[in-house]
Amino acid sequence: MAFREYAQHDGIGLAALVAKKKVSASELVEEAISRVEKHNKALNAVIYPMFDEARRLAKGRQPKGPLAGVPFLLKDILGFYKGVPTRQASRYIPPMPAPHHATLTERFLAAGLIPLGKTNVPEFGMLPTTESNLYGAAHNPWNLAHSTGGSSGGSAAAVAAGIVPLAHANDGGGSIRIPASACGLVGLKPTRGRNPLGPDIGDIMGGLVCEGVVSRSVRDTAAALDATHGPDVGDPYAAPPAPRSYLADMKKKPRRLRIAFATKALDGSALHEDCVAAVKRAATLCEKQGHIVEEASPQIDLAIMTPAFMALWAAGQAALVDATSLLVGRAPNADELEPLTRAMVERGRSITASQYLISIAMLQMASRAVARFHLEYDVWLTPTLGKPPVKLGVIDPNESDVEKAFAPVIDYVPFTAYQNATGQPAINLPLHWNKEKLPVGVQFVGRFGDEATLLRLAAQLEKAAPWSGMRPPVWD
Repeated sequence: MAFREYAQHDGIGLAALVAKKKVSASELVEEAISRVEKHNKALNAVIYPMFDEARRLAKGRQPKGPLAGVPFLLKDILGFYKGVPTRQASRYIPPMPAPHHATLTERFLAAGLIPLGKTNVPEFGMLPTTESNLYGAAHNPWNLAHSTGGSSGGSAAAVAAGIVPLAHANDGGGSIRIPASACGLVGLKPTRGRNPLGPDIGDIMGGLVCEGVVSRSVRDTAAALDATHGPDVGDPYAAPPAPRSYLADMKKKPRRLRIAFATKALDGSALHEDCVAAVKRAATLCEKQGHIVEEASPQIDLAIMTPAFMALWAAGQAALVDATSLLVGRAPNADELEPLTRAMVERGRSITASQYLISIAMLQMASRAVARFHLEYDVWLTPTLGKPPVKLGVIDPNESDVEKAFAPVIDYVPFTAYQNATGQPAINLPLHWNKEKLPVGVQFVGRFGDEATLLRLAAQLEKAAPWSGMRPPVWD
C-alpha cells in the first residue's frame, strides 16, 4: 500500500512512524525505491542502486533511535559499503567491491539508516558541480538545466526531490554546503576531526576533508551528527568535546549572539545581487531574533591562503591517483582521467615536500587570524555561493588548462574553502529563493568545535522562517 505522505516527513518524522508501527521500514524503502525509479532518469542522482540490500536490511530488526528505519543514500566518494564498488566517478577506478564498510557507514547502519544506493559525484570530488564523463551530469530538481553543485550533488538532488529525507555527503572545499545551497537544503560541514574517516584513512589533504549529510531539516542534521560523531580507534586527532546530544541541545534557545555578515568577497569584489539579498535577509532575520548583527569579515591574506589551499588540493589529487595506481597495479591510460584531473595531477606532482609543508603552515597562520576574529564574533554569516546555481556546462571538467577551468569557480565559490582550511564548522541554510525560483543559500560559520551554537541558531531561524513548504518542480 502506498504511503502518500512519505515525502512530507523528514527523517525523524518517518522514524517516529516506524517506531509507532504506523508504517514499516520495508514500506518506506519501497516508497524511496519508487521515487528513484520515477525521478532518476531526469535527475541522474543515483548511479548505483542497492535495492535488494536495502530490502534485506529493512526486514531486519530495527534499532531504537531518531533515524531508525529511514531510507538513505551513500555518496560515491568515501561511502564504502562492503561488496559495493566506489568509483568516485573515475573510469580509472575499476568497479571493485569494497572489502569492508567505512566506519561512517557502520555508524549510519547502527543508527538504523537503510542505504539503497550510491549517489552521483564529479571525478574525485574535485569540482563544485556534479558532471563527469563516467556518470554524466546530475540535474537540479529546481531547474534541470542547472547544476546541483558538487561534489555531493547526487545526494543533494535526491534529498531535494523527496527521494530520501537525508543522504551522505562530504566536504573538502564546500562539497556539503555548495550542493545544499544549490538544491535548497541544510548542509553542515562539521569541525575537523568530528566524524571519522576510518578504518583505512586518517585524514585527507591535511585535514581539509570531513564527513556529514545533507538534509531537509535542522533536526535531521543534528540527529545524523549524533549518530556519527566521535573519534575512531587510531584517528590522528579528534574534535573538541561534543554535547551529550546535538539533537537535544539544538532545542535550546541560543543566547544573544554577535553575528558578523559579509556582502562582499574577501578580496572586496562584488557578489551577485541575489546572494547579497540572501545575506541581508538572513542578517535581518537574526536581528529580529535578538542577536547583535553588523557587517564585518576576518582579515585573511588571500595572496598566501589561496595558493596554499590549491597546493594541498592539487597534491591531494595526485596522491589519490598515485594511490589508485598502487591498488590496481598500473598507471592510468590517457583516456581514463578527465583532462582537468590529469592537469591537476601533474600540478600536484610538481609540488615539493617543502612547498607542501609551507602551504600547511600558511593555512595554519590563516586559521589563527580567523580564530582571533571569532574572539569578537560568535558567528560569521556569508553567502554560501557567489552566484545562484550555475547552468550545467559552465564548469568544464574537460578543460585541461587549470587556470581557465577554475576561473568560473573562483567567483562561484568565494567562501566555503576557508572553513576546510581552518577546520571550523559551517552550515548552509535555505533561507532565500530568487525570482527564478532557484535556491540561494546562506552560510553560518562557527568557532572551531562549536557545531552546537550553529545548530541552535539554525533551529531558531528554521522556526522563524520555515522552508519546509518550498518544493521543486521535480518532487515526490
